[in-house]
Order: sequence, then C-alpha cells, then structure tokens
Amino acid sequence: MRNNQKIWVWFIAGIFFTANIPSIVEQTFAQSTINGAGATFPFPLIDTWRVEYQNIKPDVNINYQSIGSGGGVKQFIEKTVDFGATDAPLNEEEEKKATGAVHIPETIGSVVVAYNLPQIGDAESKLTGPIIADIFMGKITKWDDPKIKEINPELQLPSENIITVHRSDGSGTTFVFTDYLANVSSQWETDIGKGKSIQWPTGIGAPGNEGVSGSIKSTPNSIGYIELAYALTTDTKYANIQNKESNFIKPSLDSTAAAVSSFAPALPKGDTSWKDISVVNAPGKDSYPIASFSYLLLYKDLSTNPSIDETKSKDTVDFISWAITDGQTFAPDLGYVPLPDEVVKLNQETLKSLTFKGNHILR
Repeated sequence: MRNNQKIWVWFIAGIFFTANIPSIVEQTFAQSTINGAGATFPFPLIDTWRVEYQNIKPDVNINYQSIGSGGGVKQFIEKTVDFGATDAPLNEEEEKKATGAVHIPETIGSVVVAYNLPQIGDAESKLTGPIIADIFMGKITKWDDPKIKEINPELQLPSENIITVHRSDGSGTTFVFTDYLANVSSQWETDIGKGKSIQWPTGIGAPGNEGVSGSIKSTPNSIGYIELAYALTTDTKYANIQNKESNFIKPSLDSTAAAVSSFAPALPKGDTSWKDISVVNAPGKDSYPIASFSYLLLYKDLSTNPSIDETKSKDTVDFISWAITDGQTFAPDLGYVPLPDEVVKLNQETLKSLTFKGNHILR
C-alpha cells in the first residue's frame, strides 16, 4: 500500500510538472523586443548589431525598420518606437515636439557622389562642390560640360544628358548632402537650402539609400548621392571630391575620420540642442568634405514612452552601451568610422544620465 501511495504521489507530481513546462520554458526564454526605426544611412551596421547582439543577449531582440531619417524622427516623436535613428540632428521645431530627447552619435559615415558612366570604365573622376550643385540645380546638363572636362582632362566624357537621382523620402542622407551643397554654393543656399526633404529642381526620386543606389546602377549616365557603405556593397562608382584645402579626396575610412577628428572634442552634451552641429566641408588637407555623424534618439526619461517598461528601459540602454563600445569593432568592414574616444566618453555620460520614472537606469 505504501508503495502504491508513493507511485500515486509521483504520478500527481509528474502531471503538475508537465502541465507547467510551457510556463517554465516561457519564463526561461522570455524575449524582450526593442523596436527602432529611421535612417537608412547606418542600416548595414545596425543590422549587423542586431545579429551579433543575439549572441550576447539571446533574450533581447533588436527590430529596426530602415525607413529614412524623416520617418524615424516622426515615429520617435509619436513614441511608436523605442528609439529613433537620424543622420540629421533634431531641428528647432522637432526639439519642441520631442521634449527631453537626447542625441547619441552611433557611427560616422560619408556621403558619396555616385554615378553610372560606363564610357569611362574604371577611371576615377573628380568633381567640385560648385559643379555638383550646378548639376543638381540643372545648370550643368551634359557630361562633357567644359567645367567637368577642365578638371578631368584624361577622361573621355560623353556628350550625354546627366540624369540626377535623389531621395524621394525624408532623409538624413539628403540633409547631409544638401548641408554640404549649401556650404559650398551660395546660390544653392539661397534658392534651395538644406533639409531632410527639399524641392529638387530636376531629376528622379527613389526611396532609401537602397533605392537611389539601385536607380543609379540601372540608369546609364546617372548621378546621385548615397552613403559610402552602399556604394561599396553594390560596387557603384563614385567621385573624388575637392575639399576645403582644394585637394581632391577619395571617400574612405581614413579621409572620413580626418574630417570629424577636429569636431569631436567640441560636441555638446547629449541632452542639449544639436541642431547646429555639422561636420561637412571640414578643414584639413586629407579631410573628405561630405562626412557626418549618425544619431540614435532616446528620451532622457525613458518612461516618457508608454511602450517602454522598466525591463525594456534597461535592455535598451544596455544594447546602446554595447553598440557604442564593442559594437564599433564591426564598423570598418562595413565602411563606417568607429567613434573616437571623446565621442564614446560623451555617449557614456549621456547614457548614465538616463532615467526611468526618475531613477537612473545605469547604476
């Protein structure tokens, strides 16, 4: 009888344990999903972080939608994502709508002037800022225009119409590119200006860095602007650009790093205004002139966003802390410049200041 009682007890215990296996497994493998959206500029790097971070924190999923800086800022302001991403700092109007926002530089990249000109083969071309502005304003319309020929005497430039390609969506890459053009062309600054979205005088539009890159590749005699990483991964040709010291510079990790090195020590604190920060047309003989930071956006108190609870706030800050330190090791292979030490330190100070319902998240 005692043996039967023992068997019965173990049977009941087995039923209880089996019935609770799903909840035990669920608790053990509970997933936290962090949702972000925005710039296409850093997408290859963020997507690599998404994959690599799973090896470190298997219970944290990173979901990032590459929809352009304009969309990322909009969703950040509307609090429909946990973090936004943008290549253009928040402007004055956006700052008012996103009270308590902080900027966290996540990486450094460059915008290249890419083209599809099969007539010149693998030969490298040169362009100046004023010539690029005139092309995108529709003032220079032929590839064999005297101004282009003058600085490219060795090239057999065709007498073909130039087809310009630009972003059709709100874009931080557009902001960086037009910020540069406004810096080097007074007519561009006066007549067109800079922004994530502008009224283009001419050309065809395409969504995302991916869309512009694809349009250039499929359209002979075209020219457009894309982030360096996309040019490298799609094997799209791009021009050497004349910098502030009148040197023609090829976009690269080194020339991009040279452009931002002088700005790093003077950057503002993460929770102050970044609306006037620009590193285009930087001084220095080796500086590539169309370089930029790309930013992650958070609220200083993460509980401002109703989709973020205390656990997710810690997971989000831990992920970004990893991205700005260990995560930078993945940048060079993808065409991005790792953050300088001064910027990493600035970001760490910003992360330490973040709170959830008034309590510091990092302790």
